[in-house]
Amino acid sequence: MIQGVKRVIALGAATAALTAGVAFSSVGAAEAAPQHTVAAAAHGGKQKCHVVKGYWTKTWHKPTRDRHGKVHPGYWTKTWHKAHKVCHR
Repeated sequence: MIQGVKRVIALGAATAALTAGVAFSSVGAAEAAPQHTVAAAAHGGKQKCHVVKGYWTKTWHKPTRDRHGKVHPGYWTKTWHKAHKVCHR
């Protein structure tokens, strides 16, 4: 019976430690979040930004030779470029 009580106390202490760790890590992540208003104020709002839509490009892959000496022909693939923001001063 004493072993069972000790086990319950140990599990309770471990749970409390994990809960405290999660609370402190979430507070640290919230403090480290970027402040968008400060960055805009630091540049004086003189940057001109626009969003470039995502787009496809064709990419050529050169012919290759494998370890047996056989040549594999080149080929085209389509590559997707995600949308992104571009800023100019």
